[in-house]
Amino acid sequence: MANRPDNEVELHRLELRFAATRVSDARAVQRLVQSIDECGQLIECIAVGQPRPVPEDDDKAAAAPLVLIDGYRRLAALRKLGRDTALVECWSCTVAQALARVLARSRSRAFTAIEEAWLLRELMDGQRASQREAARQCGRDVSWVQRRLQLLGVVPEAVLQAVCREQISTWSAVRVFVPLARANAEHAQQLLRSLSQPQQTLSTRELNTWFAQYRCAQRSQRARMVEHPRLFIDSLNERERERAAKQLKGGPEQQAVAELGHLQAQLERVRRSLGVLQCPPGMPLARACCRVRGALPEVDAELRRLGHEVPGDRRHRADVERPGPLATRDQPAAAPVA
Repeated sequence: MANRPDNEVELHRLELRFAATRVSDARAVQRLVQSIDECGQLIECIAVGQPRPVPEDDDKAAAAPLVLIDGYRRLAALRKLGRDTALVECWSCTVAQALARVLARSRSRAFTAIEEAWLLRELMDGQRASQREAARQCGRDVSWVQRRLQLLGVVPEAVLQAVCREQISTWSAVRVFVPLARANAEHAQQLLRSLSQPQQTLSTRELNTWFAQYRCAQRSQRARMVEHPRLFIDSLNERERERAAKQLKGGPEQQAVAELGHLQAQLERVRRSLGVLQCPPGMPLARACCRVRGALPEVDAELRRLGHEVPGDRRHRADVERPGPLATRDQPAAAPVA
């Protein structure tokens, strides 16, 4: 029999002391089963102890268990595959020290999509490997490799360098600069130059807001937006603060008045739209009408509760002053002028 690698350990030697501290995830285990079956075990489990018997005391060392610290899902996947050995990284320390090291490792950040794409390109260039071979080595499928490599193809090189310099985030590069460069490469370059200035920097959230406004802006306004993105966001924030202050000053009553005005205008538009339709209506329209009719009694009760106390003269003045279109009233014929 060929000698096993030094990091290959029989499963029966692993002491599952911390099995109760792990959350069961059948889907994650099944994904590991598929990955290990296709690519082998790529990531070692972590245990505390001596992986190989000491020559002068073989029996005692062989009987000594290895306390499994990390890798319980990989172990479950190996058992489902009928394997009797696992690749284990054995640490020469106490169990408490090993737990502390594993917890410290959990703070490590995950790679971004662009970082993964760069690493993939380096891997494939260094080994002259195909996408299928790179996918096998990484424990991924070929489509994942293709998506990462395509990312490098669609993101302009200047934007990639800006991501490296932490000038913009990976999210901004993919969600803002890629579609902007496809639509208007000059505006994308100008925006990147503007954001490179210290006084023009925007957070990812602000850049997302900026792009949402850019999509709705006219052409003349867009040119100013890419030249002065910080000024645009500051003015937008100031308008929002003024609106919030006005809403706070007016209170819920003023907000209700405004919403009732919008509702009245909307109801008038709906009335005109429904007036041109013929019966019987289609099923979607009939269901929508039933839903609205079901909600009307509750709204009508509130309107009657708040509106019945208005005296006649005040009621008439309120009808005249309220916003939105007014219903046409029947008027008597004009009398002859004497």
